[in-house]
Amino acid sequence: MKFSLTIASIALFIAATSKTATEAAPVSLATVTGQTAALISASQYCIFLPPKKGGNIADNEDKAVAFCNKAISTAPKAGILPTGFIKSIHFVHDTTKNYVQITGKIDRSKYSLSASDGGGQYDMKAPVGSHCAGYTSFVQLIEPDEQIYCLRCCKNKADCPTNKSTKGCKAVLGGSYS
Repeated sequence: MKFSLTIASIALFIAATSKTATEAAPVSLATVTGQTAALISASQYCIFLPPKKGGNIADNEDKAVAFCNKAISTAPKAGILPTGFIKSIHFVHDTTKNYVQITGKIDRSKYSLSASDGGGQYDMKAPVGSHCAGYTSFVQLIEPDEQIYCLRCCKNKADCPTNKSTKGCKAVLGGSYS
């Protein structure tokens, strides 16, 4: 795996972190309907969660909505992640396979997720109409029982394995979960 940033990805990062290019008005929890994940950098990202706090991950695969760490214009109608929900984030940009990925730890209590929830997978099929901004495919898993998450957004569908949902983040996407 190649972990280097190219000039193009550096330019994308600079453009993506510009306030005028990416900031949007915050959305209240009652109106969160966004279906767009975004993975711009370790400081700008959106993931899918159940539409209501405390929802079971697998039971909400068709109804999940996007939540971002801050308002991002490429993820319209996304909510804002609760403070402290993401405990760690490890960002990878693989320039060989042309995908971006984040992995890390969550604090399930910040969204009232159950310690007995084994988690589930979100991808292009569920939630219906979802996608990752700027990419053709994505796969995301949330495992409240293990308190980990992972998201990969890919230019090539083959680089986003969606057929291993029961195996968990570490088997599906690898990465760091410290």
